[in-house]
Amino acid sequence: MRAAAGGAIIASMNSLQTPDFVSQRPRRVERLVAGQPTSDGAGVKLVRVLTQDLQRRLDPFLMLDAFGSDSRDDYIGGFPDHPHRGFETVTYMLEGRMRHRDSAGNEGLLTNGAVQWMTAGRGVIHSEMPEQEDGRMEGFQLWLNLPARDKLCEPWYRDIPSAEIPEAQAEGVHVRVIAGQALGVQGAMQREATAPTYLDVHLAPGARFDQALPPAHNAFVYVYRGALTVAGTEVPRQRMAVLANTPGSDGVVLTAGAEGARAVFIAGQPLNEPIAQYGPFVMNTNQEIYQAVEDFQAGRLA
Repeated sequence: MRAAAGGAIIASMNSLQTPDFVSQRPRRVERLVAGQPTSDGAGVKLVRVLTQDLQRRLDPFLMLDAFGSDSRDDYIGGFPDHPHRGFETVTYMLEGRMRHRDSAGNEGLLTNGAVQWMTAGRGVIHSEMPEQEDGRMEGFQLWLNLPARDKLCEPWYRDIPSAEIPEAQAEGVHVRVIAGQALGVQGAMQREATAPTYLDVHLAPGARFDQALPPAHNAFVYVYRGALTVAGTEVPRQRMAVLANTPGSDGVVLTAGAEGARAVFIAGQPLNEPIAQYGPFVMNTNQEIYQAVEDFQAGRLA
């Protein structure tokens, strides 16, 4: 993986979880979250699952949007040019076609199963526009915070085609390892400061998946097909389970219901830094936010 300018963000090859890991002290569910239906961009309909009031609790994650519709009117407007500064966006497309262009000269096409990982850093203006007139468009966008030392790094971008996302297998379990690691397989991306784990977990009916996780990492699961059970709590479709930071816990156990399940599992190391957000700018202080707005208005973003 290419590092950002100056080495501000580097790859971190963590020790791999063994394929036969079995959690002895799994985490429980702290709460279930339904998310808020809303629209963004030029009228794209979505559900904001991780909202601003959960940013401190789920540090280093700032937002998770889930989108999915068979109606062109729900997505055709796309996300025209808009700025970002101070964090990373991770877009995971389950189905559909979306074109990315940005002011740093990057361009890429998201297709079924692909990921786009963008580090906004000191600032970038980009667009995400559908390249389909009909059919289904479904996926997720995650916002991952940057540590204070990296918030003004050079913008960076990577397209990860579906074929380049590592996959792991166990009995009744199929995992796409976008970031971090699972079942002894290293993911497509690593980040040193936030150590994110981002997994797309597919479970056959009744199957069990054990994932090792440091007790200090914040973690959540969002179910987008079927239903799961986590430590005795059922997590139905279109619900996010915020997982408790249980002292001494060693991991998480996901067990599918009778119809099987598909879910994204996301976890990371908290930054424990102040969060100041104004729309598409996420910094550490209000003064830095004022500067971001001033730089955008003056045309000083990349």
